[in-house]
Amino acid sequence: MSKLKEIRERKNLTQEELAESSGISVRTIQRIEAGTQPKGHTLRVLAKALETTESEFQNIEIETKDLEIKEDQIPANYSLIKVINLSSIPCMFLPPLNILVPLFLMFKLKQKNAIVKQIISVQIIYTIFAPVTFLLGIFLKPGPALTIILIILIVLSNIFIILRNSAEIDRNKELLYKLNFSLI
Repeated sequence: MSKLKEIRERKNLTQEELAESSGISVRTIQRIEAGTQPKGHTLRVLAKALETTESEFQNIEIETKDLEIKEDQIPANYSLIKVINLSSIPCMFLPPLNILVPLFLMFKLKQKNAIVKQIISVQIIYTIFAPVTFLLGIFLKPGPALTIILIILIVLSNIFIILRNSAEIDRNKELLYKLNFSLI
């Protein structure tokens, strides 16, 4: 509902009554109530006729426009996205943190976009995949040396994915390694 309509109904006025008291045509009032922003003379006359301030019309319109912005419309800051991506590396040895730190940064840095969601989804898959692979390595009993090599390969593969995605963010503003779906 437009702010003009809200104020007009609060004052128990019809469009015709407001048009008569303000000297603005009914058609102009209808256009403003449909979403056209009143300006200059029209704004002043309507504010005076409704016994309110001009800024009351403008403030509410701005708030309404802010609410209509969806998270996909927030411009992506690729340097911050890169920081979020690289934040998984120091936390790799404590698996829940390689998800929680980027997730925290996503909210803190206000970067709730598809790329960041993919970064976190890849880390979730890694956090599930790594222990399963490690446990399979233990149950197959290849020996302590192979188990250590397996752990090193798992960690290095994740570091490679993170670094390669960071390079791709720099070059093409997208991820090279991503999922076809998002887990968050």
